[in-house]
Amino acid sequence: MRQAGTYSGIVNGGMSGRTGPHLLPLARIKKIMKRSGEDVKMISGEAPIIFSKACELFIEELTKRSWMVTVQGKRRTLHKEDVASAVIATDIFDFLVNVVSDSGAIANDSHDHTPVLMER
Repeated sequence: MRQAGTYSGIVNGGMSGRTGPHLLPLARIKKIMKRSGEDVKMISGEAPIIFSKACELFIEELTKRSWMVTVQGKRRTLHKEDVASAVIATDIFDFLVNVVSDSGAIANDSHDHTPVLMER
């Protein structure tokens, strides 16, 4: 895995608190960023690092909220239905409601996983 260079304080213990390698592949993030639109031609070396950290934080937050649904269901394995319930119950994840609905995560559910309201 390729380590990030010394681009700024972000890499040098700033935002991430550590130096590379990053948990998410920077080349893949850069590829997704370029694919986002025809207008995106040049991407600085720091931008994928910021996106990497943002993705890490997003995954952590969604996992924590999904895990709370799992625990409330008295289970020890996180299922896609738990993620769907967490998405539906959390306003900040409204942009994902169509994604979890389209996947059939709720429609194919054989257990009672009604969305659980969680404190912020």
